[in-house]
Amino acid sequence: MMGILIHIELEKLFRRGRSYIPVLAVLVIIGVIQVGMMLDGVSLIDFVSENLQEVFILEGNLLNGYLIAFISINGLWIHVPILVVIVTGDMISGEAGAGTFRMVLSRPVSRTRLILAKFLTAMVYVAMLVALLAVLSLGLGILFFGKGDIIVMFESINILPEEILMGRFLMAFLFGMLGMWLVAALSFVFSALAENSLSPIILTMAIIILFTIVSGFEINIFQTIRPYLFTTHMNNWQSFFDFELDWNRIGRSAGVLVLHILAFIAATLVIFRKKDITT
Repeated sequence: MMGILIHIELEKLFRRGRSYIPVLAVLVIIGVIQVGMMLDGVSLIDFVSENLQEVFILEGNLLNGYLIAFISINGLWIHVPILVVIVTGDMISGEAGAGTFRMVLSRPVSRTRLILAKFLTAMVYVAMLVALLAVLSLGLGILFFGKGDIIVMFESINILPEEILMGRFLMAFLFGMLGMWLVAALSFVFSALAENSLSPIILTMAIIILFTIVSGFEINIFQTIRPYLFTTHMNNWQSFFDFELDWNRIGRSAGVLVLHILAFIAATLVIFRKKDITT
């Protein structure tokens, strides 16, 4: 039964035009980044590495596909939640607005199964979107710029050798996927409450922006709650580009994200079970 429900939800999802907006956006953004780096990437690398060249001797292909992919995901992880919410925020409220729930629930399908099928469908869609991002950013980057080591600057300067980078990127994308599943789960909560498609999108993004601001403020009261905010942990895909991986930190962040996903889905189920379906 669950497999049939997911199949039906996937068909409905890909019949909607808005489901292709994130795909088109990823294609355009990755394409713009690739073209931009082709035209002026060398100047950018020279500018960024100017101070480093006073201390280190930098040789090899610094402008390579791995660096292009790293630049791409640094920018896109900020915008991918918006692309996710455009689709997932409409999966419950869209049907409520269209008045199709009474017909669907007249069949021998429980509300719990219906919501779980919708969320599993959302997870499949998000996984496909992240996979597209990974294939395009890495594939096109390596195709046009080749391979090489990369220099990553966060809290320290990390020089990562080429032979470990593919594995690091794959783990980073998987962790990023977990973060995007959380975004989808949060949008489901608001989608179950709303009767229109716009409210869940606005509310979900407002919460993410608010929590991101709180996570970034160096104020004592915010530092107290920061470890419990999901936005604090969503950015830990960057941990996979540390020279030595801190698995305790990565595991803790993954655990926080999973707990939030489960809590949001549980909240969605409670709301939807009590929802008065009148249309």
